[in-house]
Amino acid sequence: MEIRKEEIEIKKSKFIAYLYELDSLDEAKKAIENLKKEHKKANHVCYAYVYSKELVAEKCSDDGEPKGTAGYPILNVIKMKKANNVLVAVVRYFGGIKLGAGGLTRAYTKSAASVLN
Repeated sequence: MEIRKEEIEIKKSKFIAYLYELDSLDEAKKAIENLKKEHKKANHVCYAYVYSKELVAEKCSDDGEPKGTAGYPILNVIKMKKANNVLVAVVRYFGGIKLGAGGLTRAYTKSAASVLN
């Protein structure tokens, strides 16, 4: 179930962060699938989740962004906030200006933090 949505723009790229509360791992998979359908023209749908009801599970995905610049920063924010049983997904629409690895990491971190605050 979607709890919150936040949008930020960095150098003409649009980052839309979604926060979901999870009752099962299937909910995470469905939410990601739905976001990919809803945002077909988006360049990336990166995400991370922490789940520990029936079992303990963590997962993150860069979805085509350079390795370690999207999913892992989102996962780090979830852990720093000590959030549990949540999915944070960030949809990116590329604005034409490359951000570089550091810029991407900062953008995904900022997006995840904005939706978790």
